Amino acid sequence: MNETREPGDQQGAPRTAWLGSDFSTRLVSGIAMAAIAAAALAAGPAAFNALVFLLALVLSWEWGRLVHGRGAEMVTAVHVGAAALAVGLAALGFVGLGLLALPIGAILATLLSLGRHSLFAALGVFYAGLPAVILIWLRSDPTYGLRAAVFVILVVIAADTGAFLAGRGLGGPKLWPGVSPNKTWAGLFGGVLAGGITGALMASAVPGSSALRLGATAAVLAFLAQMGDLMESAIKRRFGAKDTSALIPGHGGIMDRLDGLVIAATAAGLAGFFVDVHSPARALLLGY
Repeated sequence: MNETREPGDQQGAPRTAWLGSDFSTRLVSGIAMAAIAAAALAAGPAAFNALVFLLALVLSWEWGRLVHGRGAEMVTAVHVGAAALAVGLAALGFVGLGLLALPIGAILATLLSLGRHSLFAALGVFYAGLPAVILIWLRSDPTYGLRAAVFVILVVIAADTGAFLAGRGLGGPKLWPGVSPNKTWAGLFGGVLAGGITGALMASAVPGSSALRLGATAAVLAFLAQMGDLMESAIKRRFGAKDTSALIPGHGGIMDRLDGLVIAATAAGLAGFFVDVHSPARALLLGY
């Protein structure tokens, strides 16, 4: 999150005051989330798929509450059900059927919304379901799947961290104050730089890859992750919410933490699809 530094550099203030009063809470929560993700990745496809499935359900629930409120349980149930069906099919190896379930769920959510935020009703099904299906699809590659999933996730984490530190530490001109008053250009550039460096370093773990190409790919994904963060801020502002929920101490909801991954994972999967539909993980990492 590319935020500016907070006022409070007065004499006697802690050296970490520029990171924000909630930094300790955010750090502990961030480490816990990273540990869970790392454990799921290391445990194999089944554990990773289960984690993605759970996150997609929570993300769908948060979207439904944010857009439709507490009085539209049926529409929220469609969001959750469509995500469950799509991600469940993908986890069982039926990626095509999982993708097919998404437009069906979007149509049903649109009809049940009765003209109230219908566009957001349809968008929410894809927002939660599409990146989840893509991550499972990438991870399913027996040779490159683990490294592709780690690549995407690490780049997004690096981008978020770089944006946060650069935004808080350097401050400067705002990126889009009408949508997110705390995000800065320094944060955006810091996030892209951190993501690109992380991608280039990962070339050492991917035989046959190019540090330059992986770094450039990672920089693009890091930029898109920051745009995903900005888009989520715009959606929350549209519906008058500060956070999508209070599930994660110091961070808000699952959607508040996965906003960048949603867009980056979708872009990575689509790029891999157009290069080689049979091995999108290899296509993402090697370019062929």
